Amino acid sequence: MKRTRDWIKLVIMTGIAAVLAVGFASVVDVPTTTMAQQVRPVSLLETQVGKPAPIKAAQPLVDLGNSFTAVAELVQPAVVFIAAESDGRRSSRGGQQQLPFPFDRFFQDDDPQPNQRPRSGQGSGFLISQDGYIITNNHVVEGADRLRVTLFDDRTLRAEIVGRDPNTDVAVLKVNGKNLPTVSLGDSDSVRVGEWVLAIGNPLGRQFSFTVTAGIVSGRGRLLDGLRNPDQNWTIQDFIQTDAAINPGNSGGPLVNISGQVIGVNAAIASQTGFYSGYGFAIPSNLARHVADQLIATGRVTRAALGVQIRDADELAAEVVGLDEVRGVEIVDYSGDDSPAKRAGLKQGDVIVELDGKKVEYVAQLQQLVGFKRPGDVARITVRREGGEEQTVSVRLTEAGTESEPTLARAVPEESNETGSFESRLGIRVQPFDRQAAARIRLDAQDVQYGLSVTEVDPDGPARGRLLTTDPARGIVEVITHVGDTRVTTPRELANALQDIPSRRIITLRVWRLIGSASSSQLVRVRVQ
Repeated sequence: MKRTRDWIKLVIMTGIAAVLAVGFASVVDVPTTTMAQQVRPVSLLETQVGKPAPIKAAQPLVDLGNSFTAVAELVQPAVVFIAAESDGRRSSRGGQQQLPFPFDRFFQDDDPQPNQRPRSGQGSGFLISQDGYIITNNHVVEGADRLRVTLFDDRTLRAEIVGRDPNTDVAVLKVNGKNLPTVSLGDSDSVRVGEWVLAIGNPLGRQFSFTVTAGIVSGRGRLLDGLRNPDQNWTIQDFIQTDAAINPGNSGGPLVNISGQVIGVNAAIASQTGFYSGYGFAIPSNLARHVADQLIATGRVTRAALGVQIRDADELAAEVVGLDEVRGVEIVDYSGDDSPAKRAGLKQGDVIVELDGKKVEYVAQLQQLVGFKRPGDVARITVRREGGEEQTVSVRLTEAGTESEPTLARAVPEESNETGSFESRLGIRVQPFDRQAAARIRLDAQDVQYGLSVTEVDPDGPARGRLLTTDPARGIVEVITHVGDTRVTTPRELANALQDIPSRRIITLRVWRLIGSASSSQLVRVRVQ
C-alpha cells in the first residue's frame, strides 16, 4: 500500500511540474529553432516596410495635397512656353519704359544690348480654346517679330498676335491646332483673400518650364502705378496679389484656384532684385476674359468712360458726405467740357458709392465696372454729396480716349523771392498767382488757372501732406482757386472765405496743380484750425 501511495504522489508531482512548464513557456518566448538550424538575416530597412507612422497624418492635409496634384495635372497641359524674337529694328517693348523700383515686369530679355541687335524674350501663356487661342501678357509679345509656342508635350508651333491691349497688359495669340488642351476661366469677382491658389508657368526660362507653385490670395484691388500707361488716364488695374512663388518668365501664365479654374493672369512682381521675394500680382480673369473676347472678335478693345478724374475717397471725404465707413470714389475733375458725367450733373466732390446698384469700394473697381460696358450704354451712378445728400444720376457713357485732351503747361525753373501771406487756419503761406506771376517763372500761360500760389506748408499744420509747396526749380506749382464754391485770388479773399467756418470743420479747396508738364485740377479736403 505504501508503495502504491508513493507511486501516486510521484505521478501527481510529475503532472504538476508539466503544467508549470507549459505555463512558463506560454509567458516566455522560447526559441523554437536549434543552433543547427540555418537563420536568414533580416535587414533593418525590411523591418520598417509597412510599419505605421508614429503620427497619423491629418486627413484634410492629405486631401489638400491630392487637390494640388489634381489641379496641376488638369492645368499644366494647357500652359505654354512663349519665345518672342525681334530682329532688332525696334525695341521688344515698343519703346515702353521698364517698371520703376520695386515693381518689375516678368519679360526676360536674353540680350539687353541696344535695339539694333536681334533680341529675344520669353514668357508664359495658356490655351483657352481647342483651336489654339492663347491668353498672355501684352509686354511678353509687344514688339516681337516672331513668336514660337512650346506645348506641354514638347510640340513647338508658330504663333500670330490676334490683338494686344497695353492698358490692361493683355494679349491674345493664335496657333494652328485641333483638340488642344484648354483651361476653364473662373469668376475673379468671387475670389477671397486667404484662399489657396497655384501659379503655373515657366520661371527663368525653359530650364524650369511648367513649374507649379502654391500660395494664397494675399490681397485684392491692388493698383500698381508702375504699370500705368502714362499717356492714358483710364488705364484699368485691379490686381490680385498672391504669395505663390513666381519669377521672371511666369508672366502671362495662369493663377489657378483649388477647383482648377483660372482666376488671374500673372503680370508683375514686387521685388528689390527682380526675382521672387514674397508677392506677385495677377490680372483678374473677368477682366482678361472681357478684353480677350473683344480682341478675338475685332482685334481691338473699345471701352466706355465716365469722363472724370477720380481718386479713392479718404476719411475727410467720407465725413463730408456723411458715410459711415471710408469707401467710394471721389470725383476730382472732368476730362473736359464734353464730359458725359458733367453733362449728366455729376459734380466735383461727389463720392460715387454705387454703379447700377453694385457697391463701389475703390477706384480700380469702378474703372473695371465702367470698362466692362460699351460706349453709348447708360450707367446709373449713385453719389453722396456734401451734407449727406444721396442722388442717383443716369450717365450715357462715351468711348474712352475720345474726349479732348487738355493742353499741358510747361514750366522752366526760376526762383521767386516773394514769401507771401501766412494763413494760420490752414497752416500755409500764399501769394497771388496771376499772369505776371506765371511769366516770372516762364510758364506757358494758355492753360494756367489763377488764384493763390502755395509758397509754404506748415509741417505741423492741417494742410500737411495735402497741399504741395510751389517749387519752380522742381517744376511744381500749386494754386488754390476756390474755397468751396467761392473764388479766391488774394490773401484777403482767402481769409474772408474762411472767417465764418467753425473750427475743426472740413473744407474743400479747389486746386490747380502743375507737376513737370502735367497739369490737373484737384479737390483737397482740409480740416481747418
